Amino acid sequence: MKAIELEKAYNPKDFEDRVYAAWESGGFFKPRTGAAPDAAKPFVVVIPPPNVTGVLHMGHGLNNSLQDIVVRYHRMRGEPTLWIPGTDHAGIATQNVVERRLKKEGKTRHDLGREAFVKKTWEVKNEHHAIITNQLKKIGASVDWSRERFTLDDGLSRAVREVFVTLYERGLVYRGNYLVNWCTSCGTALADDEVEHEDTSGAMYHIWYELDGCALPDGTTRIEIATTRPETLLGDTAVAVNPEDERYTALVGKMVKLPLTGRSIPIVADSYVDRAFGTGMVKITPAHDPNDWEVAKRQNLAVINILNPDGTLNENVPEKYRGMKCPVARKAVIEDLTALGLY
Repeated sequence: MKAIELEKAYNPKDFEDRVYAAWESGGFFKPRTGAAPDAAKPFVVVIPPPNVTGVLHMGHGLNNSLQDIVVRYHRMRGEPTLWIPGTDHAGIATQNVVERRLKKEGKTRHDLGREAFVKKTWEVKNEHHAIITNQLKKIGASVDWSRERFTLDDGLSRAVREVFVTLYERGLVYRGNYLVNWCTSCGTALADDEVEHEDTSGAMYHIWYELDGCALPDGTTRIEIATTRPETLLGDTAVAVNPEDERYTALVGKMVKLPLTGRSIPIVADSYVDRAFGTGMVKITPAHDPNDWEVAKRQNLAVINILNPDGTLNENVPEKYRGMKCPVARKAVIEDLTALGLY
C-alpha cells in the first residue's frame, strides 16, 4: 500500500472552498423533513442582516458561528431546519459611505444628481454584498442561499409596511417627540448604532445665574453654573440640584434668571445631579442632552429646541444669535456674558 504524506501545516485553501461548494450544490442547507418524531416541527433562524456599509468583522464571525452551531444541531436531529441569509441596506449609513468616497474626489451628491447618486449607492451595495457573502461561505455558514433576501426587496418592504400599520392599528406604535442624532449634512436622523462617538478636548465655562427674588442662606443672590457648551444656555428650562444636597435645599422650587434670554426658569431637585461635581448645580437643556431629556420627563419641564435642521440657531433664541452656527454663537454668548459681568 502506498503511503500518503500529509502536509506539515493545515492549509484550508486546499479543500474548504471545494467542500462548501459541495454542501451548497448538494442542497444540504435546505430544510428537509427527517424521520425524527418531531420532524414536522420546523426550526427557523433569520440571520441578523449585516449592513452593506462595510464588510464583516470578528463580532460578526463569532455571532454567525454560534448561530451555525445551533442550526446544525437542529438539522442533525432531523428537524426541518432553515437558516435564512440576507443583508441590510442600512439607509443613511450607506449613503454616508458613498458621500465619503465622493468627498475624496472633491464631489458631493448634489454634483452627481439623484439618479447618478442612487446608481453609485447600488454599486457600493453590490461591492460589499459580494464580500459579505464570500466571508459567510469562508466560515462555513450553513445558510440556505436560495432564500437570501435584501431589506430593499419588494416583498420585504411590503411586509415592513404591513407590520407597522398593524402595530399602529393595535395602538402599539405612536409618534412622539424624542432626541435624535441629527446629521446636518444629510438632513436626517441617524440611529444610535450609526453614530461614531469620540472624545475631544474641551473647556469648562463658568457662568453666573442670578436668583430671581430669593437668595442662598449666606445672602448670595447668584449661583455658579459650569458647562462645556455655554451657547446651549439659550435652551435651558431649569437648573437642577441633588435633593440630598443641603446647600441648596432652600432653593428648590425657586426661580433663577436665565442670562441673555429674559426668561426665568425653576430650580428642581433630581438625583441625577452629582453633588461632588463642579458646584453641584446643573443647567438643564432637555432638547439637546439625553440626560437632561430624562430629567425633563421626570420634572415635567418645557423642552426648547434651539437648532435649525442645518445646525444654526433658530427663532427660539434671542434675535441676535439667530442663524449662527454653534461655534460662532458660543463666542458671541461668552462675549455678552462677559459684558454683563456674568462670565
